[in-house]
Amino acid sequence: MHTWIITHDSCLRHDTGAGHPESPKRLEAVLARLREPDFAGLHWKEAPRAQREQLVRVHDATYVDNVLRAIPSRGFDALDGDTVICPDSGEAALRAAGAVCAAVDMVMAGEATRIFCAVRPPGHHAEPDHAMGFCLFNNVAVAAAHARAVHHIERVAVVDFDVHHGNGTQTMFAGQRGLYYASTHEFPLFPGTGRGPVPGAPNILNVPLPPMTGSQEFRDAFRDRVIPGLRAFGPELTFISAGFDAHHADPLATMELDEQDLTWATREIAAVANRFGHGWLISTLEGGYNLRVLAECVAAHVTALDEET
Repeated sequence: MHTWIITHDSCLRHDTGAGHPESPKRLEAVLARLREPDFAGLHWKEAPRAQREQLVRVHDATYVDNVLRAIPSRGFDALDGDTVICPDSGEAALRAAGAVCAAVDMVMAGEATRIFCAVRPPGHHAEPDHAMGFCLFNNVAVAAAHARAVHHIERVAVVDFDVHHGNGTQTMFAGQRGLYYASTHEFPLFPGTGRGPVPGAPNILNVPLPPMTGSQEFRDAFRDRVIPGLRAFGPELTFISAGFDAHHADPLATMELDEQDLTWATREIAAVANRFGHGWLISTLEGGYNLRVLAECVAAHVTALDEET
């Protein structure tokens, strides 16, 4: 296998408390599946910490400092109604963002072409100045900014097929030349953004899908809107915000997709990366809250990444 997995044990120690859907068990299930014999050929790397200078390219400096100061010495606290933190949450958040930046460095150094960042907390809801929806730092946006600032990549795209709209990524990308964000998501649903076009931001493509959307409707929207938009942009480097909560068995949404739909979407994105960006494709874990389904969806996703190298 050619695909790399970047992760860190601290991401397992980010404890959100009993009953919270974004629990360490999510990543435990993913890692256990990727360590089974059929994935013996994967390459593994430990995620470094993101540096402050990487974070403040997309987040307000005051916000970054305040998040890290807010980490409790014991017990639990919360940055908002959904985003719980514990003593290990700061380290986990730094490693999660650092993983995706390290993936960029590996691709640019010619060490890898396809990488999956098996990390948490997720990132796509994190706004420049506040936490939201289980997310502390916007991992994929931090890495996109790193690619542009350090490696001078001119055209960076993020495709987000999480069932929830990536409001934070949209905010950070909107109107920015050289950046492109495309999202398929259930609407209406948390966070309530992503209804359609963003004024003054032609680089944002929102594809809202109604509850109970099934395979054919999803694939038609992806084929007819997301992929043409991505091709027109012509990304040198492509990221996937890989949430698997659009699966019909997920408890936090009501779309009717299955593992094959999300694997098909992965292959469609990979084909564009092959055409425009040397095959460079970096995926990072976002949502997905049915443990068994999440593990199998990630396994299929990683297999699809590896097929296209």
